[in-house]
Amino acid sequence: MATDLTAVNDEAHFWLNGYVNKQNCRIWSEANPQVYVETPLHPEKVTVWCALWAGGIIGPYFFKNDEGHNVTVNGDRYRAMITNFFIPELNNHDVQELWFQQDGATYHTARATIDLLKDTLGDRLISRFGPVNWPPRSCDLTSLDYFLCGYVKSLVYADKPQTLDHLEDNIRRVIADIRPQMLEKVIENWTSRLDCIRASRGSPMPEIIFKI
Repeated sequence: MATDLTAVNDEAHFWLNGYVNKQNCRIWSEANPQVYVETPLHPEKVTVWCALWAGGIIGPYFFKNDEGHNVTVNGDRYRAMITNFFIPELNNHDVQELWFQQDGATYHTARATIDLLKDTLGDRLISRFGPVNWPPRSCDLTSLDYFLCGYVKSLVYADKPQTLDHLEDNIRRVIADIRPQMLEKVIENWTSRLDCIRASRGSPMPEIIFKI
């Protein structure tokens, strides 16, 4: 495969009640919009990891403990996922020259995590504290944020899943149904975003709608 292939990876929470985390939403207004975000008191949720590149998606991977209960991510769990899931899956694809891009989450950039990824990928790591630096918060340039997470969440609740197992099955199905042609358009979109950033010399992106 070509050496310029880049896999972007990230995690997302899926709540059983359909709640969507608004942390990446931005509201622009001259007046105070008085926006309120409802947060569930005791949410049932799954934490899902995926990696995406033009040729496919690795995942979903659901973070669970030894008893099979859903858990959130920490450094040990992230490194276990890299060792036990991502590396074996990567070896099943013809992507030996793949570059790996991740955001600045603490468990992504811990020294033990960076060392593990460098042992696996060499210098083909785009990450804070990695061989190629990457901004800690770059959702406009992360395809998991601007495409995959929202696309999957728009479909998995259609039949109103009542259990976490049902929700997990829906997530697997929706991701498995994503065609390579769509992923190619996502990466074309990504390169367009990079062009905008280069043209503006790193200034914030203008309000542009990118069609997938």
